[in-house]
Amino acid sequence: MFNKTLAKLAIALTATAMTAFAHAEIRMNVVSFTPKSAAVSDGFHRFIEAMNKEFEGELFLNWRGGPEVMDPFRMADAVRGGAMDMALLSPSYYSGLVPSSPSNNLSIKSYEEIYGSGYYDRITEIHADRGLVYLGEIPATEVNFFIFLKNPVDSYTDLAGKRLRVFPTVLPFVRDLGAETLVLPIGEIYTAMERGVIDGFVQGNLGWAEQFEDVVNYYITPPFYRAGFNVVVNPRAWNRLPEDLRNRVQTYLREELAPELDRGWQPIIDAGNQEVANAGFTEIKLSDEDAEAYLSIALDAAWADLATKIDADLAAELKAMLVD
Repeated sequence: MFNKTLAKLAIALTATAMTAFAHAEIRMNVVSFTPKSAAVSDGFHRFIEAMNKEFEGELFLNWRGGPEVMDPFRMADAVRGGAMDMALLSPSYYSGLVPSSPSNNLSIKSYEEIYGSGYYDRITEIHADRGLVYLGEIPATEVNFFIFLKNPVDSYTDLAGKRLRVFPTVLPFVRDLGAETLVLPIGEIYTAMERGVIDGFVQGNLGWAEQFEDVVNYYITPPFYRAGFNVVVNPRAWNRLPEDLRNRVQTYLREELAPELDRGWQPIIDAGNQEVANAGFTEIKLSDEDAEAYLSIALDAAWADLATKIDADLAAELKAMLVD
């Protein structure tokens, strides 16, 4: 009788332990290509907070930091190799690993329009072929890009011969404008401007203008492209999650959270615009004719370049989803 009681107790304790193990919160270490304090990281803060709240007790995202933790250009490789579980990345920062990754920036469509095109399902398949789980996008449709300059120009054609800092996504456009291009991390732009290494740079306008008052005087409009930041996950870390949880996490981000995040940038954009105004930067507004040509070059150059780096049919397929 005593032995039977012990046996039943052991079974009960084992069942309890297994249940607790099955429902233990899974933690993932996360890095971002920008520092936590950067204005552009606002969407990352909202993403982390929302995910941890929605899946409390099941999944916890431990955002360890940005470039101070790891070289931003190595983050995707670190995720693929398992040194990090998840990364929040500019698509251009890992185009060497996934050459089609910058494609979501080469558009002026909203998140909802792109989602409806089937693009995110297709790019998920492409990432899987490269050893990464593409969880989804932290969209920033209204966060666009500008060329900032120390000295004025009268037309975009005057950019020919200028030395401009770029990131990989915008390199083909700036190159087709006739400018000399230099790829630099965000943190090196100021020093390069101060020393005259570059004449200007391509950047969004979020939360940095006051730090550049003495090296920037002008910016060109209209802006171009759309911002969107990719969430990539290590496959082994992803598969630690039960299948039901994986499905719920991905569905939540793509169908509920991403549209909410996309709408949440306006206060940051307004603050960035005000900071640009306070810094005294002068707008160089292109004429209607020049503006049309400028934006046409931006899209045509980028997609033509992408078609040389990936299968031409794939480039055409993705472009049809992202460009009218």
